[in-house]
Amino acid sequence: MIDMIFRNSNDLPEDSELFENRTKDEILAEVDALFDKIWLNRHLELKQLVEDGEEEVDPQIWNDACKNARKIEEKYGLENLGPYDDFEWGMLNGKLSALRWLLGYEWDMLDT
Repeated sequence: MIDMIFRNSNDLPEDSELFENRTKDEILAEVDALFDKIWLNRHLELKQLVEDGEEEVDPQIWNDACKNARKIEEKYGLENLGPYDDFEWGMLNGKLSALRWLLGYEWDMLDT
């Protein structure tokens, strides 16, 4: 498949954007956005456990986490932050893993 894509790439005009490289700043910005979205989703899952009395979190840490969650919600807008189905969740994590790999991290580095 890859051979088919690249075989005819010489036929593309010089100004074709098909294989345009991203800058490091663009990659880092996307890594940050993916990090935020994944972190927020994990935070919301923990929030439900805290509200249900199944988990406890240090009050100061929880207060800071809630402030960060609000900042993320304001930055991206709630309509852009899920909820995600299993496919979308996999895509977010896969993108983060791949972009981090490009930056020198190990595969599957999904810490948020």
